[in-house]
Amino acid sequence: MLIDAATVELKAGDGGDGCKSFRREKFVPRGGPNGGDGGKGGDIVFVADGGRSTLLDFRYRRNYKAERGRHGGSSRKTGHDGEDITLRVPVGTIIRNKETGEIIADLDEAGKRVVAAAGGRGGRGNARFASSTVQAPTRCEPGRPGEEVIVDLELKLIADVGLVGLPNAGKSTMLSTISAARPKIGDYPFTTLSPVLGLVQYGVDRGFVVADLPGIIEGAHEGKGLGDRFLKHIERTRVIVVLVDSSDEDPEASYSIILGELEQYGEGLAEKPRIVVFTKADVGADVDLAGARFGGERTFVVSSVSGQGIEEMKHAIRELLDSVES
Repeated sequence: MLIDAATVELKAGDGGDGCKSFRREKFVPRGGPNGGDGGKGGDIVFVADGGRSTLLDFRYRRNYKAERGRHGGSSRKTGHDGEDITLRVPVGTIIRNKETGEIIADLDEAGKRVVAAAGGRGGRGNARFASSTVQAPTRCEPGRPGEEVIVDLELKLIADVGLVGLPNAGKSTMLSTISAARPKIGDYPFTTLSPVLGLVQYGVDRGFVVADLPGIIEGAHEGKGLGDRFLKHIERTRVIVVLVDSSDEDPEASYSIILGELEQYGEGLAEKPRIVVFTKADVGADVDLAGARFGGERTFVVSSVSGQGIEEMKHAIRELLDSVES
């Protein structure tokens, strides 16, 4: 199951206190100040990990507290820094300050990292305050507190192509036909309960990533059905493939529902390059859909069972991706 949202509380480590100390040496009656600095508190860092695909870990643990810095010691000994906490999240995770709504980071590349809560600076020991006029300072500083923040984590899948359509339009079957992905498939609506990614190999060394998204229904942009929870995953795709069941009584009406939901959701989804694919040609209505133009888009009639039109569709998707890249 894909967990694509979570809220966590972060507390970076406090800085260690500076030390107030004076030398005590034989034959040195007036030893100078030698208090050391406190150590820095640990940071809390998020790192994008290409091997992760869900935020599930953050559903079971919501509070993270980094280690505080150690206090400074005599003989100018600096306290040890607190250990950082590194939290690994899937590529495509957005980190947002829950209180202000500000985006702290968009971890859209593997290895990208951000300090979400910085550890406090260590306090200075009294040796730092010695001067020609103040030779025996008693002043030292406490460590600074580490940052505290509550963040919302939101995962938006990164794929080249997004498959969208009404429930039971054949998206999961299509993905299993053109890639090695094996989503659960059944003859009933809402088979896809969470997005599934598949790599489509095209040519010797070229390919593209396709996301199979849960079916769209009227009102999805308002949260109906599986709603806008999954529409957001289309935001990062470069190309949209609209799948329409060719056996629908009114394919044009089905297409209009999908396009309307993309427009209502916003975020530029309706402006993304797209093609229209009529699925289930092997069981579809006896209607000549080949060459049809829906909203000026290129259209294809395919069958994931017989393979009809699949290669032509893949070629068109690759051409569309190339035009977007250029």
